[in-house]
Amino acid sequence: MTWQDSTFASPGEPGVTGDLFSPACPTRQLLDRVGDKWTSMLIKVLAESHPAELGFAELRRRAPGVSNKMLSQTLQSLCRDGLVTRRVEATVPPRVHYTLTNLGLSLDTPLAAVRAWAEQHIAIIEECRRRAGP
Repeated sequence: MTWQDSTFASPGEPGVTGDLFSPACPTRQLLDRVGDKWTSMLIKVLAESHPAELGFAELRRRAPGVSNKMLSQTLQSLCRDGLVTRRVEATVPPRVHYTLTNLGLSLDTPLAAVRAWAEQHIAIIEECRRRAGP
C-alpha cells in the first residue's frame, strides 16, 4: 500500500513508502528536516564522534554560527525523529549529552554525498547566480 492508499497501512510499516507528491505525506516534513543546514552539520559532527557522546557546548563549538536557540530546536527535532538520543546527567547544573542512534548514523552517508556534491559544484552555482543577478 502506498501513502495515498492509507486505508490499510502507513509509511514506516514494512513495504510501505511515502509519496513525496502527496501534500499530506510526512515524507515532505522529513525532507525539510534532513535538508536543513543545521541538521546536516549536526549529523556530521555527531557521526564523526560516534559512538562517543557530545555535550551541548561542544556541539555549539563544532557548529560555527548556530545560535543556542537553533541548536536546541534542531536537537529536539532530531531526538523526536529518533535520529539522536539525549542523556541528562543529574548534576547542578544538569549536563546533557547527545549521540546518534543507528537510524541517525544511517543518515550520515546520504548527507555526506549531498555535502560533497555541494562542495564540488559551489563554484559553478555561484557563477550562475552572479550571471543571473539579484
